[in-house]
Amino acid sequence: MRVAFTKERLASRVRQLGRTISKDYAGRTLDVLVVLDNGFLFGADLIRSISVPVVCRFIRAEMRDVSLAGHARREIYFSWPPGLRGRDVLLVDAVLNTGVTQDFLMKQILEGRPGSMKLAVLFDKPDARKVNLKAEYTGFSSASNSMVGFGLSGRAGLYRNLPYVGLPRPERRRASKAGRRRSGRGKVKGRKG
Repeated sequence: MRVAFTKERLASRVRQLGRTISKDYAGRTLDVLVVLDNGFLFGADLIRSISVPVVCRFIRAEMRDVSLAGHARREIYFSWPPGLRGRDVLLVDAVLNTGVTQDFLMKQILEGRPGSMKLAVLFDKPDARKVNLKAEYTGFSSASNSMVGFGLSGRAGLYRNLPYVGLPRPERRRASKAGRRRSGRGKVKGRKG
């Protein structure tokens, strides 16, 4: 595992974001809506760094592949957020990639007429964007698609518990087998009969 963002670098940036958000919402109560699963560690640290009153809320996105009249498509479903009419809402997610999921969720929340709506993400991948969406609060820009740790999971849900964000290395077992094949080592010698 190669460390891309250390625990200290993450903590420092999250504290900076918390100070900025606190300043922007001074004198108001903020409803923080954390997108599960990836956003839970970033959301927890960010909420602790915000000094204005905060109401913590959580929402989960679910993707479903459906077929309608012979056409396959992917639909996004969310656990429904509570009434947010007139409230200041901050949507918190770990990664803003294509933006499709966050854009859809924000449009759903805006139908409930919150007083304000902003987006905070730990990692922004603007080159992958498919919709016109920009986070008001961004930790880092990153191009990597394989980050794990600090709430982000790898294969089979592993690595969320890492205190840093890393880039997993290819599995050694597969790489070493491929190396043996290229070098001719590892062949089984047969018996002559």
